[in-house]
Amino acid sequence: MTKVLVTGGAGYVGNVLTPRLLKEGYDVIVYDMLYFGKETLPLQHPKLTVIQGDIRDTAKLAKAFQGVTSVLNLACISNDASFELDEKLSTTINLDAFEPMVVAAKKAGVKRFVYCSSSSVYGVSDAPDVTEEHPLVPLTLYNKYKGMCEPLLFKHKADDFTCSIIRPATVCGYSPRTRLDLSVNILTNHAVNKGTITVFGGGQKRPNLHIEDMVDLYCLMLVAPHAKIHGEIFNAGYQNQTIMEIANIVKKVVEEEFPGRKPIDIKVTPTDDNRSYHINSDKIKRVLGFAAKRTIEDAVRDLCKAFKEGKLPNSFDNDWYYNVRTMKRLEAA
Repeated sequence: MTKVLVTGGAGYVGNVLTPRLLKEGYDVIVYDMLYFGKETLPLQHPKLTVIQGDIRDTAKLAKAFQGVTSVLNLACISNDASFELDEKLSTTINLDAFEPMVVAAKKAGVKRFVYCSSSSVYGVSDAPDVTEEHPLVPLTLYNKYKGMCEPLLFKHKADDFTCSIIRPATVCGYSPRTRLDLSVNILTNHAVNKGTITVFGGGQKRPNLHIEDMVDLYCLMLVAPHAKIHGEIFNAGYQNQTIMEIANIVKKVVEEEFPGRKPIDIKVTPTDDNRSYHINSDKIKRVLGFAAKRTIEDAVRDLCKAFKEGKLPNSFDNDWYYNVRTMKRLEAA
């Protein structure tokens, strides 16, 4: 498994994953619309190829798949709020393009296809532990489509076409293309740069996963034995915390990292976003020995360091940190 194609490889996770794959000796193809540019990728690396492409362009994808052994499919219109955008855009990218992509990969001789789904497919659950067998209760088109794509992948699984699905928790932490529209990252940005955190609701439980742990897992999925991952779905999370608990972690870390400032103020306001679930990640530990190692606190410290070093300038005004704002500005269609 030496040549890996990463759809969405220039995004938030892709900007950490791509350098890691290169470091581990893979030839890497990043296939991405490049809404956020490519300058943050290691473009001078001899084993990296960047293709500006749309996953809805199956013919172009099919050409890119030639000689590829593994696909890590990260590309999508990402996160629930993205559906403020044109519904047709999200439907064509997150659902309609998926099965033709899988078919094209298989036809091109790809041996392994790993699909990044989402733990948000569980929607709202008061179950103490949400395992992979838990019914999917999508609350938005984003998590509905994520769930609908899963059986479309398994429809094409074969002995020589390993198919597996990861349902990651909400990712957090620093990336060369950091997103500041995800819960831990949002709260850290506000704490560092405004001195105030606003918590919407607060009682909702959200699972989180450090971006470096997410990347560790993708690297593991490329080498895990076929028999262990084929046709399998794995939750991938670490700390299940309420939004209020996350806010208190952020407050504590930011106050430690920026001593001498006045204490961070936490304000609470009502919300109609009631997504709440406590995911169980025992299966992936049992089957693959994978356990996340980095905490929410680690993610907040990494972001604080990036702010101190000037790596995240204009963190409220620059659309580049925000998926929906960027796509609206580009009039993505």
